[in-house]
Amino acid sequence: MDYPKDSYCYQVAKDGWQLPETYNMGLAACDDWAVKTPNATALILADEDQTISYAKLRDLSNQMANLFCELGLNRGDRIGILLPQALETAVGHLGAFKCGLISVPLFMLFGPDALEHRVIDAGIKVIITNQKGADKLSEMKDEAREGLKILTIGGVHNGLKSLYFQAMLSAQSNEFKCVQTGPDDPAMIIYTSGTTGSPKGALHGHRMLAGHMTGFETFNDFKTAPGRVIWTPADWAWIGGLFDVLIPALACGMSVVSKRFEKFTADAAFDLLADYKVQHAFLPPTALKLMRSTYPDHSPRDLHLISVGSGGESLGAPLLDWGKTVLGVTINEFYGQTEGNLLISSCAALEQPRPGIIGKAVAGHEMAAVDMDGHAVPDGEIGVIAAKAPDAVMMLNYWNNSQATKDKFIGDWMLTGDMGIVESDGWIRFVGRDDDVITSAGYRIGPGSIEDCLMRHPSVKIAGVVGKPDETRTEIVVAFVVLADGVASSDDLLSELQTHVKTRLAAHEYPREIHVLDELPVTTTGKVMRRKLRDRLV
Repeated sequence: MDYPKDSYCYQVAKDGWQLPETYNMGLAACDDWAVKTPNATALILADEDQTISYAKLRDLSNQMANLFCELGLNRGDRIGILLPQALETAVGHLGAFKCGLISVPLFMLFGPDALEHRVIDAGIKVIITNQKGADKLSEMKDEAREGLKILTIGGVHNGLKSLYFQAMLSAQSNEFKCVQTGPDDPAMIIYTSGTTGSPKGALHGHRMLAGHMTGFETFNDFKTAPGRVIWTPADWAWIGGLFDVLIPALACGMSVVSKRFEKFTADAAFDLLADYKVQHAFLPPTALKLMRSTYPDHSPRDLHLISVGSGGESLGAPLLDWGKTVLGVTINEFYGQTEGNLLISSCAALEQPRPGIIGKAVAGHEMAAVDMDGHAVPDGEIGVIAAKAPDAVMMLNYWNNSQATKDKFIGDWMLTGDMGIVESDGWIRFVGRDDDVITSAGYRIGPGSIEDCLMRHPSVKIAGVVGKPDETRTEIVVAFVVLADGVASSDDLLSELQTHVKTRLAAHEYPREIHVLDELPVTTTGKVMRRKLRDRLV
């Protein structure tokens, strides 16, 4: 691959991952640029009509690090950030990195059950949140809230013994000596949905930033540069929002737009792109589809886009053609997951993308389609898409789950769980999933936690959850339930079950359809046969 000689991809392709002995994401994503270009804009806060310079971001994250120390946190302790796209989200993560803490992003749409699991499993000691988030935290069981310190934005929460975030932060010094960390020292736990049981925490080291830089360059057509403006509607609680955009963009000296949408609309997206003269964007497939359905042949505003990336599913020729016509760019598709992100990408600056094919392995990543013995299958044959370790972008392990970590690998190959074909020229074709994870509106949803939630409702005896193809969302969540003895099905009950999941887990996880059956197909060991449930939807 002929990478630009001034690119990180070129260096990694030539020399491999040459990571320094000491490496800290807080310094790499903020302080380095605060020295080089202190007055350059790091964040554009669209909701507050305010900009934050790299020098200001450095000072705030130093104050955050000092506050964490004042709260008695020690290296390796876990802190949670339950916030939307916001200044405090970036400050919280950067401050945690500088302290040698492990940050845990938490999604604002999580209900108390989903939050409770993550707080207990990760052993979170401090959470930064807003008043809405505090409301949800107050509904967690006492076990989860015991000893937990909660910092609330905008004042003390009335129903919770919280601490006033801004008051405590402003009292701190803006000078902080960063803890010396290595690339393999733990920095972040991001929870990922699986097919069975509870969500697993993918533990990443500081190296994950360096590991993302080659993919970030690639899907942005090698045109990222200091001062360029970038935006994504993807939430900063997920690896897509955090590491497809926020953290690597800051490490490039770019300006990141922060905007909270109550509901994403095409008009709001086009307005933001135009008003802030956005040059680079990560737009998930669902966002692109909504924008195309509203404006199929023209943009309502003048755009300034240089590159657009998208990931999560194959876009297809019609959507790629729309991107050229309406957005004025060739949309680059990329592929990855929480455990190892931005592994594969197309790049119009190097080769024209092929509709229906993901792209090629990004510099630094060795990809293959393997069989269940961990052997690469011949070109053109279907296998499990896998990435070879060691790899800078790859997780260290699943948090406190050695068996799940072991199951994720065959030898040196990390299995993605997706089936694919590697063509003779290196292009990788996505075929389908090898598991039951549901992809809906860009979210990867594990059916196990939804089934557990439904079965905690007194009216449900057993439940099975699958994905149903949907033109806009890719898939929707569909549940099949057997009701408890003596319970009759009704529209009110089904609506109640939907609300039960929506409020206890997350709004994007609730089943949009619920079907009542007399019994579910199960194996001899009692495991629900989701494949047979999917067959009912055909």
